[in-house]
Amino acid sequence: MDIHGSSLLYLTVLYLTLAEVWSKHVEQRNLFALRACCRRQSHFVYIGQDISGSPVRMDVGMCRSHCGGASRTSNYGPQQEYLKYSSMLEFLRSKKMGARTASTESAEPSENTPSCGESHVCEPTGMRVERVLLFEGPREVEVVQECHCETKIAQCLRTPALRTYFFETPYETVVDVGGCSKSKGSPDGFSCVPTKFDSALVETPNKVNIIQTVVACDLKESCYRVPSVEYYYEIVDQTDGIKEEKLKEIDVGRCLGGCTAGNRCLLRSPSDPQMCRLWAERPQTSCAPQSYESHTFLNEHGQILTVLSITSCHCQNKM
Repeated sequence: MDIHGSSLLYLTVLYLTLAEVWSKHVEQRNLFALRACCRRQSHFVYIGQDISGSPVRMDVGMCRSHCGGASRTSNYGPQQEYLKYSSMLEFLRSKKMGARTASTESAEPSENTPSCGESHVCEPTGMRVERVLLFEGPREVEVVQECHCETKIAQCLRTPALRTYFFETPYETVVDVGGCSKSKGSPDGFSCVPTKFDSALVETPNKVNIIQTVVACDLKESCYRVPSVEYYYEIVDQTDGIKEEKLKEIDVGRCLGGCTAGNRCLLRSPSDPQMCRLWAERPQTSCAPQSYESHTFLNEHGQILTVLSITSCHCQNKM
């Protein structure tokens, strides 16, 4: 083998070795990011007025990436340096020894790489539901407890969503109310939305609360129909002339989802097309029944009863 062949072989081996070392380093840094970079951050919102008339603000929390390329700003201070190390132990050790030069030995992450990684997103691990007594009555507020890096899901699936009710009381209960994945591969105009529901019972000091839970999800347009079953008693005439009472099940349906009103900008700035000078009043729209069918039967009192069931929904302007 000549000298050029030896040099090429040496460079190939060196490249593969460095690639493997870099891959392991990135993997360790991503594992560290999964634990350290996705954290709960305080987020105060106005809830309303309490029974004395004083304003009520609550820290409902939010999940935000605290380190990593895109979200790294001067506002975060020392947290910018986290991803320069493979672990928190290494980070603290470098701080203690004053070895800041160690940060230059490991390559910087890409400016467009989120701290959770391309295949993860920073989301809550669980929520608690707090009951607040306001002037207009009690209100339930969802509060973020903790956050973590959750794997992105490309398909439309039902995902777990834990809610803690009556937190730190003898009636504390955790319920998986469920949710739908934020599918990125869905066609335009479609979203991953709940299509089948169930209920869970939560014991309270005064009574039993019924909590609606999500059972299944599907890709639907913004305004869509979901099943909703109602039961009735029906009187049926038998061949021998005897009247029999039966239970009749009717899927009356209901309309869910929101309706977009389109672009409301009537006049844009000639110098800056992104700036709108004149806005049109937003028409009020709602997701309402579009078509229906009727079910007629004889009820238990011998009266003819007609029940309408929704077959499709659409967006319509409110009168």
